[in-house]
Amino acid sequence: MKRYSAFAIAREALRGHKGWERAWASPEPRERYDVIVVGGGGHGLATAYYLGKNHGITNVAVLEKGWIGGGNTGRNTTIIRSNYLQDASAAIYEKARALYETLSQELNYNIMFSPRGVMMLAQTHHEVRGYQRTAHANALQGVATEYVGPERVKELCPIISIDGPRYPVLGALWQARGGTARHDAVAWGYARACSDMGMHIVQNCEVTAVRSSNGQVTGVETTKGPIQCDKLALVVAGHSGRLAEMAGFRLPVESVALQAMVSEPIKPCMDVVVMANTVHGYMSQSDKGEMVIGGGADGFNNYTQRGSFHHIEETVRALIETFPMLSRLKMLRQWGGIVDMTGDRSPIIGKTPLGGCFINCGWGTGGFKAIPGGGWATAETVAKGEPGPLAAAFSLDRFREGRFIDESVAAGVAH
Repeated sequence: MKRYSAFAIAREALRGHKGWERAWASPEPRERYDVIVVGGGGHGLATAYYLGKNHGITNVAVLEKGWIGGGNTGRNTTIIRSNYLQDASAAIYEKARALYETLSQELNYNIMFSPRGVMMLAQTHHEVRGYQRTAHANALQGVATEYVGPERVKELCPIISIDGPRYPVLGALWQARGGTARHDAVAWGYARACSDMGMHIVQNCEVTAVRSSNGQVTGVETTKGPIQCDKLALVVAGHSGRLAEMAGFRLPVESVALQAMVSEPIKPCMDVVVMANTVHGYMSQSDKGEMVIGGGADGFNNYTQRGSFHHIEETVRALIETFPMLSRLKMLRQWGGIVDMTGDRSPIIGKTPLGGCFINCGWGTGGFKAIPGGGWATAETVAKGEPGPLAAAFSLDRFREGRFIDESVAAGVAH
């Protein structure tokens, strides 16, 4: 793999840019691999990357039914934060946030990580108490956050209205090292690094069946033929329930659409990420000047990537109250992603009832921010056959045992 650098750009400029290689190879699948990772999104590619980097396992295939980054990884609002209340959540999200900080250098691929800071508004007295509690918990967990008053909120984000008629801003939970990254660049960077290690990135290869013998996985059937493996990792977000059914077990997840949109581009006016959970809207400004806006997930199960109009209306109506200047902007485009929600709004990472089959799913609306940490934890589980400290609390068994990690109750919202 040729390294990207300023010198490489200058060299190729002199050669008419004819020397650039493909970012990753597109081979036909082999008959057998040590590990097959189903899902070519951020978590699947990160799992494959850390299998190679941390555990020396490179006879790996990543099977993607569409194209790399065409699912949820390329269909989100790119928020990165780790200020969660529960210890297990804070640990894995903080691991991810810390890995994001140096990921561009590690992958030799610019993921455009921007530690601009994430602010979660407290617009009710209940939220004030909740975020102050979270700030204390984060201090014990080693996660750098602080609770700030409305004056500091206005200083950090001048375009915000802190005296709203229904929901005035009473303060905020502020994480200065949170931020955003370029969503599809994260997938592309991991894919390039995996390909450089000799792994196979196989696109347009849909898994149609999971093969097993005596309770142990033996391989998969795909649209490109059967492929054998010793271990199988299912990392397919909103389609996790369908793949689990193929493997012979059920998951406590439901799939719904989560929508987002961007406005027409405008001059820079906002250099932080703001989440307003009471009215359920969140916003940042992209490098191109678009206001990137997201809201809540649909209230009904579906697999659509289009979303529904009423949710767009609800999100925009809520944010206009907090950001009046939005009322003068036009919407440029809108999209949806299929997210997989567990009952406690926390992920599932670990073993499954089928021997040699592992799963990473249930991230709901917070999957992008966890990509490096989720991949790290899943790779460790696959390589060792048992979950490590990051993944242990997120096992599938917790739903049978009643060990919930309930971030939706703790935070009021589970983004």
